[in-house]
Formats: sequence, structure tokens, C-alpha cells
Amino acid sequence: MTFKKLLSGLVLSSMFLVSAGAHAEARVFFVEPKDGATVTSPVHVVFGLEGMGLAPAGDLDPNKGHHHLLIDAGPMQKGLVIPANDKSLHFGKAQTEADVKLTPGDHTLTLQFGDGAHQSFGPEMSQTIKIHVK
Repeated sequence: MTFKKLLSGLVLSSMFLVSAGAHAEARVFFVEPKDGATVTSPVHVVFGLEGMGLAPAGDLDPNKGHHHLLIDAGPMQKGLVIPANDKSLHFGKAQTEADVKLTPGDHTLTLQFGDGAHQSFGPEMSQTIKIHVK
């Protein structure tokens, strides 16, 4: 094996480890509202992200993605395509906040991070909170 091939292999291996390590330390979270909060509709929701980049739908960089808000649902399994409907909101322009209309009562909100093809990064890249809408 030539030195050039060996060096190339080491560089690729280290890039994979950095990428895998970045995902292991990454997280999404709600800045607002806080878990257990009583709020009014429309609910102002602010999304937080650490350890990964934010990018619009269609950007297939494995270290970037965008937010999805699941209403009255929990996190999704890694690799599943996140549906787009009135209970699964996509923020494919890389938005970091939104006003969401919710009916009065108790609701569960799950912030789910997904890749450029709307595939879930899994429960480890999600956060679930409960809120009460007046």
C-alpha cells in the first residue's frame, strides 16, 4: 500500500469518526414553550439546536437538517420519513420559530429533527414536552 493511499484512508476514517461523534453530541430542544407551560393559541414555539447544522429541505449534507413539530405524537424511529399533515409540521426552510394554532386543552409537542429528505434522525434527535392551551 502506498503512503498516499494509507493517508487517504486515514483522512476518510477520521472524517467518519468526526461525523459520527458530532451526531452523538447533537441535540434539539424547545427554547419556548417550557415543559408544563400554560399558553394561549397561537402558541409561539422556538426551536433550539446544538451540534449539527441547520439547512433547508433538499440539502443532503449528513450533518445538517431541519425541524419538524409533531403535535400530540412522540418521536419517530430513525430513518422513517416524517409525514406532512396538520399534526406533523415541516419547517423545510430551516425556520427556528413559528406560531402554531392549537385547540384548548392538553397537548404533547415533539420537536423532531430530520434530514434534507425529511427522514427522522431518531428519538435521540428529538424532545417531547407537554403544554396546556387555555
